Amino acid sequence: MTDIVLSIVMLAALALIAGAIFLWRRTGEAKQPALMVLLAIIAIANVLIWTLPTGSGESPLDQAQSLEE
Repeated sequence: MTDIVLSIVMLAALALIAGAIFLWRRTGEAKQPALMVLLAIIAIANVLIWTLPTGSGESPLDQAQSLEE
C-alpha cells in the first residue's frame, strides 16, 4: 500500500513541475510557479527520506513494514 502512495506522490510532484513550467510560460508570473516547484521538491525529498537506506542498510519504509508484521 505504501508503494502506491509513494508512486502517487512522485506523479504529483512531476505534475506540479509540469504545471509550474506551463504557468510560468503562459503568464510570466514567477511567485506561484516557484511555490509549485518548491512543493514538488519537498515531496520528492520526503519520498527519498522514506526510501533511501540508512547506515544499517535498511530503509525507513522497510523498517516500518517489518514492524507491522
